Amino acid sequence: MSEKGCIKCGGTETGTKDVAMTGTGLSKMFDVQHNTFTVIFCKKCGYSEFYNKKTSTASNIADLFFGG
Repeated sequence: MSEKGCIKCGGTETGTKDVAMTGTGLSKMFDVQHNTFTVIFCKKCGYSEFYNKKTSTASNIADLFFGG
C-alpha cells in the first residue's frame, strides 16, 4: 500500500488544466467567471479533482491528488 497512484485505477500519469466557473446569483446571471480552479486528472481513466486556484499551488497539487 506504499505505492501512490490514482485512487480509481492506480495510474501514475496526471494532467492539469485551469478552469473558470460562474458562481450563483448575479454572477451567474451576468456570466462572471470569478471562481478559478486547477483540475488535475488521471491520464489513464480520466478521474478528476478540482482545487481552488487561490489556495492551491502547482507544486503540491499532484501530491494532493495521490494522497500525499
